[in-house]
This record gives sequence, structure tokens and C-alpha cells, in this order.
Amino acid sequence: MFRDIFLPEVMGTGILILLGCGVVANVVLPRTGGNGGGTLMINFGWGLAVYSGVYVAYESGAHLNPAVTIGILAAGDSGLSAADVITYIAGQMVGAMLGATLAWLAYKKHFDDPDADQGSKLGVFSTMPTIASNAWNVVTEVIGTFVLVFVILAFGKTPTEVGPLAVALLVVAIGASLGGPTGYAINPARDLGPRLMHAVLPIPDKGSSGWGYAWVPVVAPLIGGALGGLAANLVGFV
Repeated sequence: MFRDIFLPEVMGTGILILLGCGVVANVVLPRTGGNGGGTLMINFGWGLAVYSGVYVAYESGAHLNPAVTIGILAAGDSGLSAADVITYIAGQMVGAMLGATLAWLAYKKHFDDPDADQGSKLGVFSTMPTIASNAWNVVTEVIGTFVLVFVILAFGKTPTEVGPLAVALLVVAIGASLGGPTGYAINPARDLGPRLMHAVLPIPDKGSSGWGYAWVPVVAPLIGGALGGLAANLVGFV
């Protein structure tokens, strides 16, 4: 279980978060080569981060996301035991924390730059809503994660022979279409793991880690993932 699930999920999620947080850092932190690159650069960066992480974690099935694991479980006939689910989620959380730490190290001098504002520093690690409304932010994250899990399971039913590229393009689409209100966490490990690292890493003048909002990108994606799995089962994708 360690080699078949935990380690691939750690490595795959680590690559996902390193490259995903890395592209945000490149766009929002001062004096980087990609500063001001815009939202679409972030969308495509996250998509390619998923593309890379899925290949790295091929041996475990590359869930890389507790919402995907829960969605597969909800879809039925997954063959996953309780121990498997715990191992997947543990690997994803460890990988997310590792990836976020590596992204911080890569951009250390830019985090230390006095021109780097607190919002940008937190934004590298985790999501925050553009309009704070927890109930509606939950709705947004549920919808985004539903689309993620439902369409991933559809990919499995309709082979396209493009492999992880299909999931990467799906993440770009979700970010471009549904990411505006909340930053499309759509992955509890992606948000909580880096947020924990924002809280503990020695980042100058980093401000709050946004704990009042932190439950939304954890709970809502789990709901959306479960609903996506149930809907996929209902229409016969599983």
C-alpha cells in the first residue's frame, strides 16, 4: 500500500502543487519573470501541473485529490477499502505540503521582497474568494468539483487516447469558466496543505492564513466530488 498508493500520491500531488503554486507565484509576486502574466497563464499552468502530476502518480491511478478519491468511492464498484481511502488522502496531504514548501523555496527571495503584499503571498498557497459569501462560495466550489469528477469519470467511459492531457484541459476549462469567484480550489489537499505551510513557514509580513474561509475549499469539494461520482453512476459512466 505504501509503494502502490501512498508514495505515488505524495510524488504526484507534490509535483502538482509545486508547479501550480509556482505559476501563481510567477504571476503575482514582484520582480519575477512572469509577473503580471494574468489569469489565463495561471489556468494553463495549473492544467499542465495536473498533466505532470498524473503521469508521476500513474501507479496509484493518480487521484491527487481527496474529492476525486471520494467521487470514485461514491460512484460505486471502486474496490477501495477504508484503509485505501485513508492512504490516498494521507499521501495527497503530505504531497501538497511538500509541493508548497518547494514552491516557497523556489521563490524565496520574491516572498522576502518588501513589495510583496500579504494577499499575493497567501494567494500563492491557497484560495480566497473575490466576494466573501461562504454559502455561495460553497455553491461555486461544489459545482466546479462536480464538473471535475463527473467529467473525469466520463473520460474513463469514452477513451480518447489522449491520457492525462484530457484531465489537464478539463482543469484549464474549469479555471477559465468557473474559477473567478473562488479561485477553483476543487481539491481539499491542494488548498489545506499549502495553507498549513503558509501558516508555519518563515515568510516575512505574511499576514493571516485565512482560516475563517479555510473550511469552504475542504468541505465543498468533498460534496461536489461525491455528487459527481453519484451522477456518473446514475448515467452509466461507471
